[in-house]
Amino acid sequence: MNFLRFLFSKYFYKQLLYIFIIVFVLFLIISFTLKLITHHQEYIEVPDLHRVSINALPTIMKQENLRFEIIDSSKFVPELPSFSVIDHVPSAGSEVKINRKIYLTVNPSGYQKITVPNLIQITKRNAESMINAVGFKLGEIKYKDNIGKDMVLEIFHMGNQINPGVLLPKTSTIDLVLGNGKR
Repeated sequence: MNFLRFLFSKYFYKQLLYIFIIVFVLFLIISFTLKLITHHQEYIEVPDLHRVSINALPTIMKQENLRFEIIDSSKFVPELPSFSVIDHVPSAGSEVKINRKIYLTVNPSGYQKITVPNLIQITKRNAESMINAVGFKLGEIKYKDNIGKDMVLEIFHMGNQINPGVLLPKTSTIDLVLGNGKR
């Protein structure tokens, strides 16, 4: 009975009103403080960094009030200068907040080096598919007297004989010496 009397008393309603006022004031204070701290509705546009050299990046990013991080440099694009930006996230023209980190993909100095597969004593057809699969180009094919017709006998790169396992830049041309089937 006392509890019901308390629920309908002026004292209870007065305390309830105080709670609502305090919660509302706290909400307003937190809301305005967050807008100030997070720079609500204050954006800058991301510049186009495509083809920009790594050496020029710190200056540009400082002027634009942005930060950057290089996340990848494995894909070589021969049309672009070495150590220049290939792509970035967020992209050019996007609106970001001040001091946002921009993630960059940079063009390396050249193609990555790949191991030459073991092509000795396999057929021309298999050797050709293995060469293309790893990223090399098949160059000149010469024949030499050997009983194994179309079997790879020697591997050459730029006129020099090489062994399987040698590291060469991707897209290098590999020349083969094959057997002609004659003794």
